[in-house]
Amino acid sequence: LMARLHDQHGLVLPELDLGGGHAIAYRPGDDALDPTSLARRVRTELADACASAALPVPRLVIEPGRAIAGPAGIALYRVLAVKHSGGKVFVAVDGGMSDNPRPALYGVRYAPRLTGRNSTAAPARVTVVGRHCEAGDIVASDAGLPADVRPGDLLALPAAGAYHLSMASGYNLVGRPPVVAVRDGLARLLVRRESIEDI
Repeated sequence: LMARLHDQHGLVLPELDLGGGHAIAYRPGDDALDPTSLARRVRTELADACASAALPVPRLVIEPGRAIAGPAGIALYRVLAVKHSGGKVFVAVDGGMSDNPRPALYGVRYAPRLTGRNSTAAPARVTVVGRHCEAGDIVASDAGLPADVRPGDLLALPAAGAYHLSMASGYNLVGRPPVVAVRDGLARLLVRRESIEDI
């Protein structure tokens, strides 16, 4: 592309922006962006291609928004109900596709964790579902949670910092959740929970 722009229009690009959308690890074992490795690999290939086309090597830029913001956020859900049906376990929580449509839209797979209490129960495979009247309101499928998960428990959903809330809506009249910053054990409310009057 750079060679074609130069040949057809006399343009020499000083910067090449590879954009964003780079992967993050939503679950243990998922691949994540290694910016140093990516930069080295692209820089080497770019230098070779520029040398072949007699062009200067442009400054290389990426937009790692999700790679930075994603791991910084954790969504907390309260368990509302646990249902056993057809040999499967469904754990219903107080959020879902209104505050995080990514599983329904893109098939993002999260690994929720029980938080707020210790459990010695054996792990069980469960489907964590949202509170909306939609068959696709699945927060996490085939997730490993303690078999004694029960109403009132809190589930933490790591890697929820990118797009989770920016894509949220007031769907089904479910208000957006609050946003709380935690640093050195101290919590500070950044955005209050949406009320029905807000919606």
